[in-house]
Amino acid sequence: MSFDIPLADQMRIAVNYVKFKTKQTRLRSDEKVIAQTTFGKVKGVKWRSVYGHCEYFSFEGIPFAKPPVGELRFKAPVEPEPWSGIKRCTHVRSKPCQYNIIMKQCQGQEDCLYLNVYTKQLNPSRPMPVMVWIYGGGFQMGEASRDLYSPDYLMMENIVLVTIAYRLGPLGFLCLDDEKCEIPGNAGLKDQVLALRWVKNNCHFFGGDSTNITIFGESAGGASAHYLMLSEQTKDLFHKVVVMSGSAMAPWANIPRLDWAYRLAKATGYKGENTDKSVLAHLQRVKPRNMLKVCDNLLTMEERLQKRLNFSFGPCVEPYTTEQCVIAAEPLELLRNNWGNKIPLLIGGNSFEGLLMFPEARKYPELLNQLGDGECLPPLDANLSDEKRLEYGRMLKQVYFGDKQPSWETILQYSDLFSYKYFWHGIHRTLLARRQYATAPTYLYRFDFDSKHFNFMRIITCGRKVRGTCHADDLSYLFYNAGAKKLKCRTAEYTTIRRMTAILAKFAECGDPNIPLTETVVNWTTTTTTTSNGNDTRSGSDSGSGSPTSAGGLSSESDSSQHETPLANADDSATQCAHDDGGSTNVLQLQQQTNNFELEPSNFTHWPPIPLASNEPEAGSGHDDVEGSDATAPIFKCLNISDELEVIDLPEGEKLKLWDSMYEDKSLLY
Repeated sequence: MSFDIPLADQMRIAVNYVKFKTKQTRLRSDEKVIAQTTFGKVKGVKWRSVYGHCEYFSFEGIPFAKPPVGELRFKAPVEPEPWSGIKRCTHVRSKPCQYNIIMKQCQGQEDCLYLNVYTKQLNPSRPMPVMVWIYGGGFQMGEASRDLYSPDYLMMENIVLVTIAYRLGPLGFLCLDDEKCEIPGNAGLKDQVLALRWVKNNCHFFGGDSTNITIFGESAGGASAHYLMLSEQTKDLFHKVVVMSGSAMAPWANIPRLDWAYRLAKATGYKGENTDKSVLAHLQRVKPRNMLKVCDNLLTMEERLQKRLNFSFGPCVEPYTTEQCVIAAEPLELLRNNWGNKIPLLIGGNSFEGLLMFPEARKYPELLNQLGDGECLPPLDANLSDEKRLEYGRMLKQVYFGDKQPSWETILQYSDLFSYKYFWHGIHRTLLARRQYATAPTYLYRFDFDSKHFNFMRIITCGRKVRGTCHADDLSYLFYNAGAKKLKCRTAEYTTIRRMTAILAKFAECGDPNIPLTETVVNWTTTTTTTSNGNDTRSGSDSGSGSPTSAGGLSSESDSSQHETPLANADDSATQCAHDDGGSTNVLQLQQQTNNFELEPSNFTHWPPIPLASNEPEAGSGHDDVEGSDATAPIFKCLNISDELEVIDLPEGEKLKLWDSMYEDKSLLY
């Protein structure tokens, strides 16, 4: 993936970053605090939230593993050595090695296995729920830093927040078949496991409840969180899971083993034979930046076009079992019989995830222009014959493109298609599996809040003329970051921040994410246990709905002049939010929509979990008794998070049935 950001936007980002850093120095105090850990004492510092509602203690750069350098490169992490004295943990450590696709440069250090702890009280009268954040970035980039994930918003809730780092790209996911090399892959996921063991053993030193830990992650972090609840390695390390815009069933979350290590070695100058021992000896000597610079070019155009591979290093089924094995079998098999089916799950996605495809389609126009008859579109793991792939491919093209030929003119239709292929269908398969095999509740949400100026990922990815709720736009409302401004509390954006943090904190507290659907948000706390009746009387804003399947479909900005006035922010005087009298505020009208859903006001005042199957088979049993169950499965209820909170039928439900139908062997679906 590559981002080509206009110069004006680059300048705006740079200016905002300087302002952010300046603001950060003002929020940090000189007050230091000492806490104990099982490895030694650590020194933290007190901070003030950007909104001034609270103060909190920050412990940043706590080591949870030895530096994974030298002989430990590519291998599973090892616990750190205990230290004497007091370790200074007042600044975030370096990010993991990665290629920054926005700045177009290699960044980070191999010595990266650190975590950060944020807490309002070290000795509360009652231990607080613990939330552990796992960042996304396609397993190729990401960081546990204040630049992206400052804790200010979540610190307005009564929780302990932990953000963890893990290795990325080849350093985190190189896999070798030779058992003597001791590199079966998934070192990055094993970093997460070791970090969770640290959290379990140490969170009580920071006011946290070791019997009430929730992991949550977005995109690759969401897929990671899902994998962790499927793995025996993590049993009893956490008690609830939030999976955002990803899952272990996403096609990009299970990378086929295609000799990536040898291909990487050759790309970095290796001339020897394809033996794991020799390849490893070479790669142990290569500088990280030399590996990172060639990783994107390891994929052939055929692999990008026909297999729709996005990257070469990521989670994979490990070729042999070790004591630290995380992924011992195909995710489909793990779905049916895992300890995570006994703990609550909150899962969902954004209404127009596929806007993320803009940069890739710009860089590789062949992806759009050479769809052919669409035979590359059906899921590979459906194991279809060539004839069936062609049949379903043509069907998908007709549904998403109608009579139009795929080109840049149909980029929104292409993006809509990949909202399902890369994100929503994996989420849906997870829901079907939870419905069939889980005994704990599963809640579904759909983030559909479309702000003109605060949905940062859409702005970076698509520019300022495109509207919709893109992949990762929800992160703007969970974490303060270098692109954010301080908002006035009456804005819809601030209300959404309080709603999102309240939902997650409530789920972390008790496993039920229900908050009042209609009450004033500023009064919400993590101790709320009831819902209230009534209608939300907030006026509409220029935010609106960000979905291609929302009421009214997609519209252009020229048709939405009533939305031109931006919402108030810290640098603007108070502005009156314009009332939205019609439809959503996306840029084009999608053609050939097979199903149009109206997001009508809901009578629900309670957000229900998805229903469990009436005759649930025993865990691990076959699928013969539920043959055709995808056709009869309900369209799940979800909490739609837009200008209002509404419980509705999942608008993507009908199209998801088409994707389900491509698994003619239903035992391959879930």
